[in-house]
Amino acid sequence: MIRIGVDVGGTFTDLILVDQLNNEIHVHKVPSTLDDQSKGVIRGIKELCEKAGVPVSEVDYVLHGTTVATNITIERNGAVVGMLTTKNYRDILHIARHKKAQNFSIQQDLPWQAHPLVLRRNRLPITEKLAAPDGKVKVPLNEEEVRQAVSQLKEANVDVVVVSFLFSFLNDAHENRAKEIVKEMWPEVLCFTSSEIAPQMREYERFSTAAMNAYVAPRVNNYIDHLVNALDDAGVKGELHIMQSSGGMATSEMAVDKPVTLLKSGPSGAVLATAWFGELEGIENIISVDIGGTSADISVIPNNTPKIINPRDCEVNGYPVLVPMIDVETIGAGGGSIAHIDAGGAFRVGPKSAGSTPGPACYGQGGENPCVTDANVVLGRLDPEQFLGGDLKLHSELSYKAVEEKIASQLNMSVEEAALGILKIINNNMALCIRAKSVSKGIDPREYALFGAGGAGPLHIVDLAETIGTNLVIVPNYPGITAATGLLVGDIKYDYIKSLITRFDRADDEMIDSINAALEELTNTAKAQLIQDGVDPENIEIERIAECRYAGQGFELRAAIPDGPVTQESMKEIVQNFHAAHEEEYDHHFPNNIVELITLRIVATGKTPSLRLPKIASGERLNPNEALMYVRDSIFEVDGEIRKVSTPRYDRSKLLANDVVEGPAIIVQRDSTTTVPPKWQAAVSENGTLFVAHKVIEGGPAKLVEKLFAKVGV
Repeated sequence: MIRIGVDVGGTFTDLILVDQLNNEIHVHKVPSTLDDQSKGVIRGIKELCEKAGVPVSEVDYVLHGTTVATNITIERNGAVVGMLTTKNYRDILHIARHKKAQNFSIQQDLPWQAHPLVLRRNRLPITEKLAAPDGKVKVPLNEEEVRQAVSQLKEANVDVVVVSFLFSFLNDAHENRAKEIVKEMWPEVLCFTSSEIAPQMREYERFSTAAMNAYVAPRVNNYIDHLVNALDDAGVKGELHIMQSSGGMATSEMAVDKPVTLLKSGPSGAVLATAWFGELEGIENIISVDIGGTSADISVIPNNTPKIINPRDCEVNGYPVLVPMIDVETIGAGGGSIAHIDAGGAFRVGPKSAGSTPGPACYGQGGENPCVTDANVVLGRLDPEQFLGGDLKLHSELSYKAVEEKIASQLNMSVEEAALGILKIINNNMALCIRAKSVSKGIDPREYALFGAGGAGPLHIVDLAETIGTNLVIVPNYPGITAATGLLVGDIKYDYIKSLITRFDRADDEMIDSINAALEELTNTAKAQLIQDGVDPENIEIERIAECRYAGQGFELRAAIPDGPVTQESMKEIVQNFHAAHEEEYDHHFPNNIVELITLRIVATGKTPSLRLPKIASGERLNPNEALMYVRDSIFEVDGEIRKVSTPRYDRSKLLANDVVEGPAIIVQRDSTTTVPPKWQAAVSENGTLFVAHKVIEGGPAKLVEKLFAKVGV
């Protein structure tokens, strides 16, 4: 079986090809084509297949991580959406919950008001009403009003129609009938209902999720359709699967049906890869730092298990969305992040990026602003002739000029000081994000290993480790294409939910029968979909979850449902699981409080072939001459003093298991460059993973390797 993982970033499109039959791995990078991402994808696949000596027609799967949906929300250029909603509730999307990021500011931007997903004139009220908590019809649907509203939206030339009625998560009959009328009158228009996108309580979040799905749907669907056709034209016969925000893969058909699940498709791959490498190397607690050309994606991963964001925190650019998302934070800190002096005279880096065009000044494509990549060139940590294996020649003189003119001369410092300042600022920006994701949640980042992913990750990861105080760094085999690698270890995964609200202390036999019936229905639906996707029934795993809360609490937490039919005894176990989840999330729980069931969730996983890394031969060498390329000066700050240090360059492909490289050193490979500063040492595992730790160990390579693999400082 031949599989290709393709991750599209803001600067580069990363690809990895795995030939499982021959146990071969090939990697490649091409510039991203942001005007049409599919161009870069197709070019990359063709070039990678040619490099691997594999006909494109023999590729079985193309696994894709995309930022199309994310970019739509950032650029605010989605579809014109029309909404049919319950009379007197058209302004739910405007009122929201009166929850602001800055409670006492009257000048902050509220995106749901400043840039509504659905303009008020396109939110049309329909007479209908359901009753809570059973969903019985209180006021029948006025079908004539629906027809009039459809005519009005058709005249307004909206792109998509979404139907969002009150309490439809309890009874979707009115929404489904309204959708039938929409399709009768306007067959060609895309139409969604809130109950098929997010059948959950909380009307604002449900309406917002449905509106977001409609907002991104046309462009996402066009992109996927275009990519499917382009793959077909290129002769690629394999299936296209797309990464979802939850860390699970979806078929292209399922992605088209619910594009809101792709909002964090791009960052999820690196998180999965980090967890996979941690499990491979026996390191449980890791912080993933994926630094690309435009941004850095940061995720805290305890026990090799990517965290799913609590529903109360699920949002994209200020808009709440009720879809499962891996907990990953994206900040504007990448190789292309521009260094500048702001209007107040402060030295800043990012979040604006030079991207791939024109790119950093050293690309020689007309960029005049100094970027993080330029700072690394000035400091001798990136060798111009080695970048992307020599495919992209860097111009060091342009980096020097940009840093000197735009930063050093204005701050009255040397070019080297300015370049080092750029790295310090960008590293501190990432350190602040790591602390926000860890310390604020009771996690000590010093007890975690840092995982350096992305093309720029290994350049910064050791300095970042020093900044936050951790003592172990991991650099995977192909760091520059980590997100693409993560696509190869992701399984097909879908979520199915049903709202069923009850107190556990009042759950009688009739309610338990309802819970079992709902779980069986959701399970059968999930299994049928995975089998339709081509998953063998033996490879299907079902996780059953009860989303619970204390009575009166605002939001739910996930509690595992034991195997087998739900009984009075297993209900008690669910309650205990909820208490444990509350303890883990908030560091306390209330064992005597009443617990409520709000939603039943089925997470259905179709297991797919995972990645296998070939073992490498053992070398047990210290600073191996066989891997030494040349020696060149690089600039480091040592004991508070900026020094030019003679620094060996090593070819990573020639390093063997248990080899040790003492810093200062630069370890070069095609897709990335790893910096090993003075007082740090690197060792190689039998899987080819690079471990970097602070030099506190005496006794030569064997002792260092022994200590490193015993998780130094962790």
